[in-house]
Amino acid sequence: MAKHDPQLDLLFHALSDPTRRMMLNRLAKGPAPVTELAGPSGFKLPTILRHLSVLEEAGLVATQKDGRVRSCAFQPAALRPMTEWLDEQRKVWEARLDRLDDYVMNLMKEREK
Repeated sequence: MAKHDPQLDLLFHALSDPTRRMMLNRLAKGPAPVTELAGPSGFKLPTILRHLSVLEEAGLVATQKDGRVRSCAFQPAALRPMTEWLDEQRKVWEARLDRLDDYVMNLMKEREK
């Protein structure tokens, strides 16, 4: 059975929503106030704040309050556990597909004989 990694669960959950992905795409260009993140989505501020809390819980976004303005910044290092897991999965599946390819090639050679 695979090891359970709660951080991976948080990351995949955070990235599962298109609104949160849109927010991260915007933040990848640089920090932004919450009101700017809310603009393109059409959602009200409380909804955006709930999305931000999910991103913060996953470690993908850090927020800072300066007076009445809350600014958000993307934390790309938080994606490292996910990229490491995906790299592991890619290696596993590449090895499986290589073995399948070898098996099929051997079958084809046997049929040619």
